[in-house]
Amino acid sequence: MNSPVFTSLVPVVLFIAIGFLAARLEWIRAASVKDLSNLVFMVLAPALLFRTMSTVHIEALDFGPVGIYFAAAALVFAATLALQGFTTLAAARALAYIFGNSLMIGVPLIGLAFGEAGLVTLFTLISVHALVLLTGATVVFELAAARERANTPGQPKPHMLRTVLQAVKNGILHPVPLPIIVGLLFAQTGLVLPAVVDKPLQLLGQALGPLALLLVGVTLAFSKVGPNFRPALRVALVKTLGFPLVLGSLGMALGFGGPALAVLVVTASLPIGANVFLFAQRYDVAEAEVTASIAVSTVMALVTLPVVMFLATRWIA
Repeated sequence: MNSPVFTSLVPVVLFIAIGFLAARLEWIRAASVKDLSNLVFMVLAPALLFRTMSTVHIEALDFGPVGIYFAAAALVFAATLALQGFTTLAAARALAYIFGNSLMIGVPLIGLAFGEAGLVTLFTLISVHALVLLTGATVVFELAAARERANTPGQPKPHMLRTVLQAVKNGILHPVPLPIIVGLLFAQTGLVLPAVVDKPLQLLGQALGPLALLLVGVTLAFSKVGPNFRPALRVALVKTLGFPLVLGSLGMALGFGGPALAVLVVTASLPIGANVFLFAQRYDVAEAEVTASIAVSTVMALVTLPVVMFLATRWIA
């Protein structure tokens, strides 16, 4: 086994376990989770994302593997709809198959395993990840919901253009893509952040990884799997193993490889992101299944992530 893979994963497992234990011991209450999440997303994440991208020039970014990532995601999404039908339930499962926790778990994990270069690849993906996937998912959900309402009298017709435009706006004016875009624009000016600004951003960014992973453990402690374990297990298997397999196979078939593709394959194997639950909640479909899937995929990732990381660093990087 490649020892650096496990060395990189040990802090991730440890922080998640500490967060889980803290919640079980009631040191952190369920009512506080939202506040902790806001701190991570609204303060720490933008600081790290902006500072990292503020020194990166656009010509140094490689969008080729990122394009392969979205091609693989589209393939998995379309196959799910084809096999399970064009419904909101199928759309919820399809989104769960391809939308991972790339910020909370991906940033600290990729940073530990692949260093600064790996983070640049990951941030290149993150800068358009939510925008592309969530906007596309919104269109599919709206079309599927409209189809399901077609035979229900008295239901309002969806305003597709307004929904898509709102999704695009929300995808850009967001604490994840926005600091990446602003950081990239700043980098193109050739200016350097003054120390009085750079040092606080550095300290805030360093706090992101530990606190985000603690929050994953806390959230896991408050999640209930219950009778949805079997469907959740199927969804988690596709997300943590099936999607990275499709991505890696497609990338190598098209002649891509190297560390950038390895980073994206590992990213594809991350557990399901919380945004999937927001879609399930909004469209009132599979809420319990999606919640259970997030919990199961997070636990499963403790086993599957080392396997995917080992294979990716051995045969792709």
